[in-house]
Amino acid sequence: MSRQNPFSSLRFLRPKPKDGSCQEESFSGGHAADRCGQREWEDFYRSRWQHDKTVRTTHGVNCTGSCAWDVHVKNGMIVWEVQATNYPGCGAAMPDHDPRGCPRGATFSWYTYSPVRLKYPYIRSALVDMWRRALEEHGDPVYAWQAIADDPEKVKAYQKVRGKGGLVRVSWDEAATLVAAALVHTIEKYGPDRVFGFTPIPAMSMVFYASGARFLSLIGGSMISFYDW
Repeated sequence: MSRQNPFSSLRFLRPKPKDGSCQEESFSGGHAADRCGQREWEDFYRSRWQHDKTVRTTHGVNCTGSCAWDVHVKNGMIVWEVQATNYPGCGAAMPDHDPRGCPRGATFSWYTYSPVRLKYPYIRSALVDMWRRALEEHGDPVYAWQAIADDPEKVKAYQKVRGKGGLVRVSWDEAATLVAAALVHTIEKYGPDRVFGFTPIPAMSMVFYASGARFLSLIGGSMISFYDW
């Protein structure tokens, strides 16, 4: 009389069924999978945490970017990140800085590879349609934007659909042309001090901050960032 394997009732230890009742599937580029039991799932788990190298870095989630992180990379992709607990102490009477890092930093790789991450410019379709028709009619981008901005009905038409989605992807050139035309028109009609701007904080990225601050300074715009120091 054969004894039944006591592990056969456990999902992750029972043998793979031979009747095809369980179908294995791999998805997300091999980073996730549905398995049908067996001990091989342990190899999949171990592979999840394997990495080729560790990079010392930080995260710029609109913050000072001062927290030290060890980012683990496999096949050129970030697989996981952990706080680098090596800040020097301030003495026995002071609390330790370690570990330093926020939940946004701990999930930064999710933002990096998220399918909803914005990588291209998007403009509301109602405004894009007006812009393209006006540009075809007037030729000059500034005159095209003026035809929209000085028409109360057109302004109301594209403003009332705000918050309702309807964003469409456009090229970088088209987006930059529209923004530039709107800036020139505003400066010509109301003056440069009616252009307001906000840039990333200096501690996050001096390049990003300096580029925006310098641009506003050159056109005579107003800097409304409270990090303007």
